[in-house]
Amino acid sequence: MLELHCHTTYSDGTLSPAELVALAREKGVRAIAITDHDTCAGWAEAIAAADGADIEIVPGLELSTVHNGRSLHILGFYPDRGRIDPALAERLQGRHRRAIAMAERLGDLGYPVTLPTLPDGLAPGRPHVAAALRAAGHVRSIEEAFDRFLADGKPAHVQYDPLSIQDGIALLRSAGAVPVWAHPCLFRGGRVEVVLEELMAAGLMGIEVHHPNHGPSDRRKLQALAERHDLIPTGGSDFHGPNSMTTGSDRNGLNQFQLPLSLLEPIKRAAAQLHSITSGDAGPV
Repeated sequence: MLELHCHTTYSDGTLSPAELVALAREKGVRAIAITDHDTCAGWAEAIAAADGADIEIVPGLELSTVHNGRSLHILGFYPDRGRIDPALAERLQGRHRRAIAMAERLGDLGYPVTLPTLPDGLAPGRPHVAAALRAAGHVRSIEEAFDRFLADGKPAHVQYDPLSIQDGIALLRSAGAVPVWAHPCLFRGGRVEVVLEELMAAGLMGIEVHHPNHGPSDRRKLQALAERHDLIPTGGSDFHGPNSMTTGSDRNGLNQFQLPLSLLEPIKRAAAQLHSITSGDAGPV
């Protein structure tokens, strides 16, 4: 079985990469993608944990872009770290600045918080600020923190450093990564069909069909769009782990879709082609 969208403690997940690999093995997963937000730092630990475990690690990330004033996430599979890490270092610095700015806004509103000290390579996000709000006793839950303060349009929300979909997809492709639109039906900045055309014009190669927040009709529509536009269909649980700092993405847990390993092959072929074009490498890793 295949999992192509998972997070670890290197972004907003609650399991370390090694713990995630151990759970994947328990759940019958044969290949799992590590797709932390704006960082590749969890790969090495996952690969080491998978050694001898009969689990294939798919190197990836979830890149944060902004389109029509809204967050739009793009998964990238098999990037060359030597080419993508310098750009991601700038994105990580921006994430740290963003977390500090949100904490400052909360202080101005009368809700002071202390942000945790985060290890190098970890990508801070709103869930970390929400956890600080809860730790300070200002809210009872992560969901309340988002509803009152951190969701788009709320008083402490701060947008990412701007990275357009065009620049984001260009960055991924220049590093040999296959760009895939993550959870399209969660995007609130335009109709899926219209935004998809813009993403394809920028070089999008795939679309996430299977996601916990996509209902059966959503998945049918997205699969039809993938077939119509010759896009690679992917899927995953968007797993963040038990006691997750996210809101509602782990309703049925790891391997809930039991996707076939055959879905990985088109991604590998596309990655091999990109790597051949960008670096002359014959393979995707």
